[in-house]
Amino acid sequence: MRRALRREGAVDVDSVRIAEAVHQLRHRGKATLHDRLHRVRMALGLAVQAGLAAGLAWLAAHELLGNPQPVFAPISAVGTLAVSVGQRFRRTVELIIGVGVGVALGDLLIYLLGTGPWQLGLVVTSAILVTVFAGGSVAIVIQAAATGVLIVTLSPSVADLEIPRFVDAIVGGGIALLVTAILLPLNPLRVLNRAARPALDLLSAQLDITAEGLRERDRDKVQEALERLRDNKEELTAFSEAIEGAKETALLSPARWHRRSELTHYAEAADPVDRAMRNSGTLIRRAVTLIEDEEQVPAAMPDAVAHLAESVRLLKHEFAVGEEPEQTRERLLRAVSEAGRAYAEGVGFSGSVVIAQVRTTASDLMVASGLSQEEANRLVRQSFGDLDRPDGSVERTTGANRPAPPPLG
Repeated sequence: MRRALRREGAVDVDSVRIAEAVHQLRHRGKATLHDRLHRVRMALGLAVQAGLAAGLAWLAAHELLGNPQPVFAPISAVGTLAVSVGQRFRRTVELIIGVGVGVALGDLLIYLLGTGPWQLGLVVTSAILVTVFAGGSVAIVIQAAATGVLIVTLSPSVADLEIPRFVDAIVGGGIALLVTAILLPLNPLRVLNRAARPALDLLSAQLDITAEGLRERDRDKVQEALERLRDNKEELTAFSEAIEGAKETALLSPARWHRRSELTHYAEAADPVDRAMRNSGTLIRRAVTLIEDEEQVPAAMPDAVAHLAESVRLLKHEFAVGEEPEQTRERLLRAVSEAGRAYAEGVGFSGSVVIAQVRTTASDLMVASGLSQEEANRLVRQSFGDLDRPDGSVERTTGANRPAPPPLG
């Protein structure tokens, strides 16, 4: 049959399917490689800091303090740097407290009960319960339990383990802070720009897809954008952690003190960007319903969503180069203006929600750009206001003829 189809000039269905599958695999492989390389670039600075801190902690404990086996100092240094980015000073304190609890419980129970597997289990259980009862963080609980294990298992063969364990915890945490603040402080703005890029790229891309889906009335395309935007925890978490880490670097590192005002601007932008994400999700969800219910889609509605997407890209660029985000604000007001035109042409229930979310998201992004909430709301209302109709008249409708304008969220 295939030979007959080829003789007749028909398309080989199997070949088409195989070619499509190979193309998808190649695209997926490129995307995966790109993502992995991005993660490596994001982690490169931290990896170099951790390596330097581990080496210096070993040297300090071995050469300066005379510890012949300073195992715990490098472990403490790496743990301080890697486990809690943005809270390293707090992490160092937690490390020392956890070690203290573990040493105290381990020594007490060894003195009373001796050593053995059931004593080990009792030490670990007691360390966890005591630290949880005292309201300790997860890091303190882990350190107390781990130190208890080391005390019970190594005390019979290693004399006077307790004091070196304390000293190593202090040395390792202190070296980690020294590397972070003095020897190898990262550029906080560069870290923030890299961390903010995935979140802002995700938002702008899904708004673009939504605008296309509205123009084409393609329900599946808009639904796909909604599902992708919902899966944004990784991007937002990376952004939030980078902000905390950058604030800590600017606080501890004298070389970065001049960046404090810029970092404050970035830190204040995190919450409104998060809100813009959530409000955009509502916008996209109602766009799906709008298409399903076959409501009217004025031409200005997808244009408004597309302007929102472009404003996010402009915000990312202006943050990265340290410029006042004036272009972002101008594009946001244009999005609101287009939303007002769409509303004047007439929309259904879901369409009015989409318009409302354009306004609310624009207000969020205005705040992210550095304006106060009151100023952002005022500009959005002003831009949405009474707009000219296509026939040249001005819309002056009453509440009896049209619904009230969509509110700001």
